[in-house]
Amino acid sequence: MDYLERARRVLTIESEEVSLLAKRLDHNFEKAIGLLLTTITSRGKIIVIGVGKSGHIGEKIAATLTSTGAPTVVLNSLNALHGDLGVVCDGDLFLLLSYSGETAELLNLLPSLAHFDARRIALTGNLGSTLAKSSDIVLDVSVSQEACPYNLAPTSSTTVMVALGDALAMVLLEARGFTRENFARFHPAGHLGRSILLRVRNMMRPLSEVVVVKPETSVSATLKELTAKKLGAAIITHPDGTLAGIFTHGDFVRHFTSGKDFNDYPVGALMTTSPITIDQDKIAADVLAILEHHRIEDLIVVDATEKVVGLIDSQDLFKWRVL
Repeated sequence: MDYLERARRVLTIESEEVSLLAKRLDHNFEKAIGLLLTTITSRGKIIVIGVGKSGHIGEKIAATLTSTGAPTVVLNSLNALHGDLGVVCDGDLFLLLSYSGETAELLNLLPSLAHFDARRIALTGNLGSTLAKSSDIVLDVSVSQEACPYNLAPTSSTTVMVALGDALAMVLLEARGFTRENFARFHPAGHLGRSILLRVRNMMRPLSEVVVVKPETSVSATLKELTAKKLGAAIITHPDGTLAGIFTHGDFVRHFTSGKDFNDYPVGALMTTSPITIDQDKIAADVLAILEHHRIEDLIVVDATEKVVGLIDSQDLFKWRVL
């Protein structure tokens, strides 16, 4: 058996079915987004119900919606009939998942759902099913074939259902004007959350912890301070406190290889003038972008008046877990 060939067959079939889904999207999808948007802006919530594989997919869709600011809960069809319907309120929206549209556990729940003033969107592969006929909007997730060699195991159909759920969540996200900053609020412990929520002023080393010298300070004296504070760069300021430049171990090495003794030279003669700076109110993600773009290890932090307030060493990014 050619395992790679079999795997490629599965992936090809599923990708083709997703492509077909994209081509047949119509005004019903637009209506669904409108209904989702109305529900969320009216402070209602989305209630996802599915059974079996559809139930697992429903949990994934609900997690994606919730993480992008659309309040969503998963309702177990069996427990719903034993008290869990208490989570439903008028003005909510049901997102009902069933490929066949005839799943008994889901159909048994429909009469009870009718007691609420809540609209219904169905994701089904059977547009003539009981579920489809009892829903306000029907989204077609039908497939021509499963990726299973016997055309039995839900594979293409589950992939298509997941993909459509992602499409609903992402289009709704854009329709609501959901931003990177909004996303970070719901993911504060993740890399993206830290990169967006963490400000430069929170992660920088303040002036009391860095080396700040005048242009006339000798190179040897500057190196001594750098060694003492275990830093790789010194900030050079003019007598009035404005930024003059930066002196790094890299600057020293480049001049040292020339064979001259620069120890007694003023550091201003070897410093890099007009160094790259960043405002203290920028986010950590901006720090990453600057360090990567300019390929530097140290970044001087300034305030709104361009006054030097601190320094960021690339090693600090590991400490703050933004790398």
